[in-house]
Amino acid sequence: MSRRNTISREFFSTIAAVLVLGLGFMCAIQTALSAAYFVNERKTALTAILDGATALSERFAEAGYIVTAPLGTDRADSARSGYELFNTASGAMVFVADENGTVLLHTRGGGFTAQPVPREILAQMDAGQDLFVAGTLDGVYDGKYYTAGRRIDMGGTAGYLFAASPMDALGAYVGDMLIMFGISAAAILLLCSLLCWVLARRITGPIEDISDAARRLGSGDFTARAPVDGCVELADFATTFNNMAARLQTIDNSRGQFMGNIAHELRTPMTTIKGFIDGMLDGTIPPEENRHYLTIVSQETGRLARLVQNMLDITKLEAGEVPVHARSYDLWKTVNDVVFSDEQRIEDGKIDIQGLGGPPLAIYADPDFVHQIVYNIVDNAIKFTPEGGAITFSAQKSKDGKMVEVRIENTGAGIAAEALPFVFERFYKEDRSRGMNTRGSGLGLHICKILVNLSGGQIHAESEEGKWCRFVFTLPAGR
Repeated sequence: MSRRNTISREFFSTIAAVLVLGLGFMCAIQTALSAAYFVNERKTALTAILDGATALSERFAEAGYIVTAPLGTDRADSARSGYELFNTASGAMVFVADENGTVLLHTRGGGFTAQPVPREILAQMDAGQDLFVAGTLDGVYDGKYYTAGRRIDMGGTAGYLFAASPMDALGAYVGDMLIMFGISAAAILLLCSLLCWVLARRITGPIEDISDAARRLGSGDFTARAPVDGCVELADFATTFNNMAARLQTIDNSRGQFMGNIAHELRTPMTTIKGFIDGMLDGTIPPEENRHYLTIVSQETGRLARLVQNMLDITKLEAGEVPVHARSYDLWKTVNDVVFSDEQRIEDGKIDIQGLGGPPLAIYADPDFVHQIVYNIVDNAIKFTPEGGAITFSAQKSKDGKMVEVRIENTGAGIAAEALPFVFERFYKEDRSRGMNTRGSGLGLHICKILVNLSGGQIHAESEEGKWCRFVFTLPAGR
């Protein structure tokens, strides 16, 4: 069985159970309300019969039809005929009892026993209250009736007038109601079943699409995407899944590019080293030139060592394994140290250094981090500054005094506008066809970005192609 069928069945079963329970609860409430309404309607009808029969009884009492006439006489038959009118019109039974509860007269349609009306029931009517009870009237009937009673005057003698209706009518009434309710409930269940099936298809369809895309993604297809449709929640779910898939695809592409870049960066110095060493071993390179080529081999070995170290540094930084030892100290001390350490390269390139020697400016950061940031940017600036060019340093606090903005600018060819967004990516080097200096591994600026972010700042590059390039980064201000 497919996942869609399983979800659909679960959804349908849940909705069906809720509907059945709801309809059953509604049926119970409706039955109780209908029974209460029927009983109240019986009470009202029997009370109305009592009102009419009471007026008739008063006229019969004046003529002495009930008490004075023995049963079976013309007067008794005339009284019975009068009460029979209520039986014919309403289907109710009317009967009269004397002060001892003995039934004196009753209309046809009722089954009576020899049991008189109980004294406690008569006492209730003696208190001036009308009677309304359900049942056999403590054995007076041989079946169950709704009974309404009232005390009447039978020409100077106390009597009791009763109107009764069989309780079987309630069962028939409730039965008819339940039949109609059952038909309505069946129609509702059928309609709701169709709607539930359609709704389940609409819900499980997008879920199945997302599940299929997830299976493809799990098998290595990072181009898998789920259609964004259905209800808002499922559309948001699909969008989130697609964003995750896009990020995984980016990471996978970046990983492939990273491995390719590593292979390229390692192969270049290793090929150079192997070529020169093989040339010295097989005599291709004269012995008197060995020292020159060993110097080149040493430089390439150093480049290879720096590349490996940078890769290890990036791995540790991104894994959060390098602790941050931040403290307040003067920014210019680090800048001066970096510039003095590169003094020989600056002099060889006849580069003019501007902006040093400003007043102390405190920052709150890890000195080793800041030294690495400034060193990488200055190293990059020296590489790309032409002979006779200049490198300019400037720094100032932000308006709110919370951050320090540092600018390192160098003259030269600059960076193309389309390359600016990528200068901080791993192994990124601008197109060699531009004739720009492309020495280095392409990891220095990426390390700068990581260190600046770890220090609580931001970094970006600005440039005017053919004129200058500027790196701007911020660090928290110190005390």
